Amino acid sequence: MEGTQPLNRRAALTGLATFALVGPAYSAPPRLDLSGRYQQGGFALGRTAPRAQIFLDGQEVTRASDTGAFVVGFDRDAAPNAVVRAVAPGGESVRTLSISPGDYDIQHIGGLGGRSTRKASPELEARIAWEARRKREAFASRAEREDFAAGFILPVAYTRVSGRFGGQRIFGGAPRPPHYGIDLAAPHGTAVYAPAGGVVTLAENGLLYEGGLIAIDHGQGLVSAYLHLSRVDVLRGQVVRQGEPIGAVGATGRATGPHLCWRVLWRGRHMDPMLMVGARAPA
Repeated sequence: MEGTQPLNRRAALTGLATFALVGPAYSAPPRLDLSGRYQQGGFALGRTAPRAQIFLDGQEVTRASDTGAFVVGFDRDAAPNAVVRAVAPGGESVRTLSISPGDYDIQHIGGLGGRSTRKASPELEARIAWEARRKREAFASRAEREDFAAGFILPVAYTRVSGRFGGQRIFGGAPRPPHYGIDLAAPHGTAVYAPAGGVVTLAENGLLYEGGLIAIDHGQGLVSAYLHLSRVDVLRGQVVRQGEPIGAVGATGRATGPHLCWRVLWRGRHMDPMLMVGARAPA
């Protein structure tokens, strides 16, 4: 064709280089490193691409932090398998975990006892509803933090377990709600420490069932709670560090003696707090 000149070697190489710059980008799926306790009431701590979407059993549950850290929890009655998926711009990675059954203390008690049929007064019902709403709000917290990644310590020193996680009484074939905490016996006034850093989402005295109650969000909806406290030394919205004193052991609320009932929830799933002690996210 008139006016057309053949490409010289330099022009050809320049064209190939330009194509390489504007052509499609190819990237690898995100890393997906997990550690934890894969059992009912347990958890998985993970590390993946920063801000990756995290799915559990097909449902998006959280996003990884800016360093790629994330946590997922397994309920007391979790299914035998859990599928964890991380999705990032470069692709996705999937891990299927086998969830071991929990070892719970189950008591079968004959007869029809165990529940009161007396109707509460309107004032008491209003108080119960108000307190329940405050607790739901505290446990629904989703703080943009990753304090969970550094691991947990025990909230009280020199203690013994007086009530295990997951225990349940069955009266005449009718199951009562399980015990969703771990009871740590300690003398009245024993200091209670934050087992991990986080932001306080609830700090109340005089609740009907829990008495003195503190809740702390350690990031991504992993919330711990401390019940029956004789003293509450923190305020809602306060940021605490691991090992910082937050209150004192007591027997307030519905308690038969001084102890700390320690609970952990992740997005509505009840977890065994003792399984978190010493755990750390992958580096």
